[in-house]
Amino acid sequence: MKCPFCGAESRVIESRPAPDEEAIRRRRECTSCGRRFTTMERVEVPPLIVVKKDGRREQFSRDKLLTGMLKACEKRPVPLEVIEKLADDIERDLRASLDREVPSVEIGERVMEGLRRIDGVAYVRFASVYREFKDVNEFREQLEQLLKNH
Repeated sequence: MKCPFCGAESRVIESRPAPDEEAIRRRRECTSCGRRFTTMERVEVPPLIVVKKDGRREQFSRDKLLTGMLKACEKRPVPLEVIEKLADDIERDLRASLDREVPSVEIGERVMEGLRRIDGVAYVRFASVYREFKDVNEFREQLEQLLKNH
C-alpha cells in the first residue's frame, strides 16, 4: 500500500482485529519517509437489492428493517436484543442466498414469521400495516388464525 504522505511503499508492522471484529486493523510504516498510519481491511459485501411491489429497486437497509420491527414491538415486553437478532438472522439468510435481488414480499414474510414466534401482538401490528388490511374482518381473520396456531 502506498504511503498517504509521500506515495512510497509501506510495510505492515502490526495486524489485529478491530474492536467489532468485522475488520482487520493494520499499522503500517512507510519505507521511505518512516511515517506511520493505520488502515482498516473489511470484507466487501455486494449490495443486496430489494424489489418493491411496484417494481422499484432500492438497496437493502438493515436500519429500515429494524425500524419496522421496533414499531411493531413498541410497548411490548420484547428485548431489543431479540429484535436485533431477528434482523441479523433475516439479513444473513438473505445474503446467504445467491440472489442479489430479493422481493420485498419475501422480506415481509420473514419478518412476520419471526414476529409470530416472538410476540403475537407485534406480529398482528406488523401484519396489519404490511398486508394493508382493508377492514376489521381481515384483521379478525388474522387474529383467529394466530389463535388457532397458538
